[in-house]
Amino acid sequence: MVGRGVRGWTLAAVGVAVLALAGCVVGCGARAAPVAEDPVVSTRSGPVRGTEAAGLRTFQGIPFAAPPIGEARWQAPQPVEPWREPRDARTPAPMCIQSPHDPIPGPQSEDCLYLNVTAPSSARPDKPAPVVVWLYGGGFYQGNAAEYHAGRLAGAGDVVVVTPSYRLGIFGFLRLPGLPDAGAFGLHDQQTALRWVRDNIRSFGGDPGNVTLAGESAGSMSTCGHLTSPSAAGLFHKAVMQSGTCLVEWPPYPAEGRGYTPYEPPAAVEATSTATAAELGCGVPAEVLPCLRGKSTAELAERMYGFSPSYGSSVLPEDPAMALRDGRFHHVPVMVGTTRDEARSSITGEVPSPLPPDAYRELLAEEFGADAAAVAAEYPPVEGDNGPSYAQIHTDRTWAYTTEQALDAFSARVPTYGFEFADREAPLYEGMVEKAFPYGAYHGSDVVYLFDIGGVEAAFTDDQRRLAAEMVGYWARFAHTGDPNGPGPPGWPEYGAARHVQSLAPGAGGIGAAAYSTEHRLAFWRALHGTAGSR
Repeated sequence: MVGRGVRGWTLAAVGVAVLALAGCVVGCGARAAPVAEDPVVSTRSGPVRGTEAAGLRTFQGIPFAAPPIGEARWQAPQPVEPWREPRDARTPAPMCIQSPHDPIPGPQSEDCLYLNVTAPSSARPDKPAPVVVWLYGGGFYQGNAAEYHAGRLAGAGDVVVVTPSYRLGIFGFLRLPGLPDAGAFGLHDQQTALRWVRDNIRSFGGDPGNVTLAGESAGSMSTCGHLTSPSAAGLFHKAVMQSGTCLVEWPPYPAEGRGYTPYEPPAAVEATSTATAAELGCGVPAEVLPCLRGKSTAELAERMYGFSPSYGSSVLPEDPAMALRDGRFHHVPVMVGTTRDEARSSITGEVPSPLPPDAYRELLAEEFGADAAAVAAEYPPVEGDNGPSYAQIHTDRTWAYTTEQALDAFSARVPTYGFEFADREAPLYEGMVEKAFPYGAYHGSDVVYLFDIGGVEAAFTDDQRRLAAEMVGYWARFAHTGDPNGPGPPGWPEYGAARHVQSLAPGAGGIGAAAYSTEHRLAFWRALHGTAGSR
């Protein structure tokens, strides 16, 4: 079904782009023999040995929970078994299990609850730096924390960056009757990592009282979910959401105008889980969980798709979308934004190319039902390729419209900064090839302006490199103070009554007010769904 396919490819686009093409991260080889200069830091579980170079200290593969294997499969994270001798933390741990149908380079394991710390050498316990905890994207079925090399953000921004892994797909979000915290194990992992930060980060020179939770795509949606989670109270003090909030939706849209969301009703995920268990020969209700725990990792990895977080657990007691709209979230400063052309890269391979007018109209009818004629009138079909129009519809409705709704909800209660990453010549990830039309500022294109994926800086022009430095400055200042403003780059007003969205693009005049509402036809979508107009 095309509608459900749209949901899948949109949610996971950056996971495919970053992970399938980046290759093994720097340092994936054999562990080197320790040298006297290697820094050793004590944690509550035991000491860890990292590396130090170019003004940065790096620690990789630090366990923040026990391996979720055997009887611990589909349980809340358990405490780490302590150790006494320095643990080698100079190379990354295996990533969490991914689907074999989207092959990702590098080792994978169910034993994957590890995190990485990148800290300025100048940060120390008596002079702690702000902390950024980064949650990777990948549709909740892909992602690798170790790919996000944070040297520029940590060094130039004077922040400590932590990148944890979390369980994915069927391992992270299975939901069965009577299973505690079902449907949210991956989110539970993320909160356990935040508690590790609270309890240990001062030893690495980080300030546990100044933590910013940030993420992109599924990591951004996770961040929004934690903002509504009672059990996350006090674990972070600011939040950054890049391409995803609690309100993002994918078609098909029923009559009330709400589509699929990243946080599914418990019954929906339970139905998917029960059907999957039956397919695996585990259909007897009283025996389903022991039966599934007896299945091999490979058997379960074949069924990674169709699982995303659900609410109705201790981690997420209620629908995050409802909580956000009603103001039931942790009142901390937020930065929230999208890329200008979110959906352009995502539709590759999902719809015919070129997309003829009749097929275009059929897609709109399937996805928008009774509203299809109104959508077609606003985005009229052409005789040639309708792929660009189809991509624009999903950039506007799926991403920009829902992001504006989230910005409205946040700004009514907390300091809120909106942004649009708008570099339409953004570098492609290695191996990415543009198809029928340019990808522009595609989903995930902003990530390489903050992180060196796989340890390699993107092929920037001079103007793009300056934009990357300015973005690092904005993000770091927000982590320090809750306000991205400071000397140097153009000012960034709060979202406020004017609905200010900061455009982030290279070159003279590239940073300033975006024409966000006009670019994305938000007046049309507000009218269609009966939501608030311009204030």
